[in-house]
Amino acid sequence: MKRIANFLFEAGMLKRTPRTGFQFLGSGSESVAEHIFRTVYIGFTLGHLVKGVDTDKLLRMCLFHDLPEARTGDLNYVNKKYVKVDEEKAVNDLADTLPFGDEIRDVIFEFMEGKTLEAQLAYDADQLELILALKEYKDLGNTYADEWLAFALKRLKTEAARSLAETILDTDSSLWWFSDKSDWWIKGKEE
Repeated sequence: MKRIANFLFEAGMLKRTPRTGFQFLGSGSESVAEHIFRTVYIGFTLGHLVKGVDTDKLLRMCLFHDLPEARTGDLNYVNKKYVKVDEEKAVNDLADTLPFGDEIRDVIFEFMEGKTLEAQLAYDADQLELILALKEYKDLGNTYADEWLAFALKRLKTEAARSLAETILDTDSSLWWFSDKSDWWIKGKEE
């Protein structure tokens, strides 16, 4: 049980591990855990948009895809030009301590290999989470977000993700809660 407790503490480190790319964007910040949170929702969605997907495996990939960053930190694209991270060692070192470690190892390595439909959709969920964040920052006035969006869109692997990304870009990020511009916003209650 001690090793399982340590695993849960390690997973908690993701709440305190910042995603480092936003410092170059000039606005925004999030932890790796926050990124994973929405990536799981996106994976769930993609799993229902595409036929023949093992949605449970897809969700596990989305949940665990950045788990190694609890040990390695999050490297942005500038960092990756100069620093080589041994993610495989990080995954193996963790997995070797857990009774369910092989399951975590297998799902992360399948994600990294990127050959299965589930791995491609998990990768796209990861990219779509960035696309959603960039669209939110663009809607708030960040002029650099468009340039980043162009590259993120090119990384998408599946038609379902490209279609969803197109809709995301055509949707105001505040309309999910602010589309009803009725008297409620003045009076604060329904009559």
